[in-house]
Amino acid sequence: MVVAIKNLSGFVEADKDGNWSCPTDKKHKHEIFPNPVLEVNRLAANLQSYLEQRGAKLPDGHIIGRVVLPNPNCRPSYTISTQPEVMLYDQWKDLKTDSKTGLSAWIKGAFTGSRSDMQDSVLQNLHFILSSSPMWDRLELKGDKNVLGEFIEFKGRHEDVQLLKILKGSKVSRFIIQKSTLFGGFGRSRVQILYSPRDYRAEGTSSSELKEISVKQYTEIVFQPLRSKKARKFKLSNVVSVTLSA
Repeated sequence: MVVAIKNLSGFVEADKDGNWSCPTDKKHKHEIFPNPVLEVNRLAANLQSYLEQRGAKLPDGHIIGRVVLPNPNCRPSYTISTQPEVMLYDQWKDLKTDSKTGLSAWIKGAFTGSRSDMQDSVLQNLHFILSSSPMWDRLELKGDKNVLGEFIEFKGRHEDVQLLKILKGSKVSRFIIQKSTLFGGFGRSRVQILYSPRDYRAEGTSSSELKEISVKQYTEIVFQPLRSKKARKFKLSNVVSVTLSA
């Protein structure tokens, strides 16, 4: 289950495009939210696609999206409140909590309720996939320093950036930066990047599968660290490896 929590207050309505709007603290001002139902359904579909690519094909209906409105002062319009993906405050309040685990029944059921419908081998595979899926990209720098966040792009010579387009999360899980080497008689220094295509069914990567890209050493990685409002640039020559989430 993919859940989106929207702590909205006041009258919430949907426009002709399905986007939601609600009043803000400022008079006569409304805040617009892209259709949360479409977004949560998109995320649920992406999760199902990711699991299938890694070898876990679940029965239809096992991955669903829900938009929860937990604020008692939220008054959604009829168009919003009648959507099956939307959980209103009264529904949220009436959910019983398990005294032992502290989990609401519907949350607990999202993880354990389908056991009777699924084989143990499928559940074990699902557990492995979810436990081994990185939540953030990781930048490993020289000096045993690690930065978690989001890999954005490469910056550098146009020809090099075009070569590096293959290095994205959907196609590559990790790439390694090799030491700089000199090419030609003019002292042109370049760095080698080793990578292998992402294999959603494999637990690791064989060194025999590694491919290589050679680019200028002043090529940079643009990376957005966690809890930082600004992206930072890192020279490839200072980077050891980059691990990408799918």
